[in-house]
Amino acid sequence: MATTPYFILSPNTVLSIIGLIHGPDKTVPTPADDWRDATVDVVIPAFNEESNIPLCLAALARQTRKPTRIILIDDGSQDRTVEYAQTFCALNGMDLISIRRAHSIGKTPTLKRQSREFDSDVEFILDGDTVLESENYIDRVVEELYKGAGIASACGTVLPLRDRDRRAMLESDALQTFLKSHPEATIYPREGVFHHLQRGITNLYREALYFFLQRFVYQGQMAFFGSILNPVGCAVAYRRDVLKTIVFDRYEPILGDDLTNSEDIFIGFAMNDNGYRNIQLTDVTARSQEPEVGRVPGQIYLWSSSFLQSCYYFDELMRSPFKSLKRRRNKQEEQAELAAGLADKRVHLEQYRQPWGIDYTIKYGRPIGWVLFMSALEKVAFPTALLIMIILQMWEPLAITLLAETAVSTAILVTLAKGQRLEYFFKGLLVTPLRYAVLLFDLITVGRFAADLWIFRNRRWRK
Repeated sequence: MATTPYFILSPNTVLSIIGLIHGPDKTVPTPADDWRDATVDVVIPAFNEESNIPLCLAALARQTRKPTRIILIDDGSQDRTVEYAQTFCALNGMDLISIRRAHSIGKTPTLKRQSREFDSDVEFILDGDTVLESENYIDRVVEELYKGAGIASACGTVLPLRDRDRRAMLESDALQTFLKSHPEATIYPREGVFHHLQRGITNLYREALYFFLQRFVYQGQMAFFGSILNPVGCAVAYRRDVLKTIVFDRYEPILGDDLTNSEDIFIGFAMNDNGYRNIQLTDVTARSQEPEVGRVPGQIYLWSSSFLQSCYYFDELMRSPFKSLKRRRNKQEEQAELAAGLADKRVHLEQYRQPWGIDYTIKYGRPIGWVLFMSALEKVAFPTALLIMIILQMWEPLAITLLAETAVSTAILVTLAKGQRLEYFFKGLLVTPLRYAVLLFDLITVGRFAADLWIFRNRRWRK
């Protein structure tokens, strides 16, 4: 979620509106492979998730598509995560491979090892604190993943995991079976009322933000460019061979495990850099536990710094807008050759088809590079503009900006939220102060990144 348009009236918002008006590529895909034949491994990275892992597995148990393997990677937990997971699967007839590490090594090495050690077609990453709300979640993302050879990752809509969602999961037969065996287990984090209140504030902010991003901004990008910058990493399906070859085999010799502060952002950028696409569905939903409001700045720092770090690594992708005319001329030449019969026609049709490889990106850029360039511009320019208005005491322009922003963002939320318009009207108003606090906080991230880059020469970024 690092590419949030900080001002609603932003270049990226304009791109999304143009994309929604323009509509998607009308090519009817003819996939080479049948998605029903794909083998799927579910990999669950977990660290101290004893309150969440029963929910995660209960949701997995009711999926319409059963995975070939369920692999729990416990990254040095000090609680009963592994015990609960093993008991749950044993009681509900689910085969579980549990790998327990004595010390935490991070999520990036986990994904890398599983992409190399197993041979599935699809590596589905499901964080231990995430619940698949839609029973056909895995089915749908795998189906969409196989609609084109150029699609490397697919995820659904991800929203905050609320207490009411936890209570609803109690109706699951699989969870009831587990709780009879472990009555001491709780599906609520072991924390007081004050901590629940803090998490509730985060849920309120994130629900409005994610709804706006995933139902509006990302859908416009998908229609325009056929991709988003990166998938939501808590519930995402990857083509395992692409993840292994394009990301880990290529970048490990250069960077080791020090990719960036958020693995899904780096992976998504790497896919786009090589001509692959990251797609998101709106008809299936997952819910992930959000941190308490006091921990939100740290999480935002990880996401935002990872975005800037990825811009540094994939600078040729970010420079795509400056290669647009060259790319357009090349496309016209390819179409002319195709019409003259000088180029081979593709046997399997695919939407948004483009050449693979970073050599093409270096020479011509990628259409999705427009989103990356605009996002980087917003991340630096918008917080700076806001700070300048505050320092110069330009209260009238600042007030006009705040009022216009709030009105436009709330109007968009209300338009999108059919059947929940009154609810999202108030949510849009309530989250505005938090949204601007995040905007100003990002100046710290930008400053830290600049210091790492040009003063301390620190390139060891890792999650």
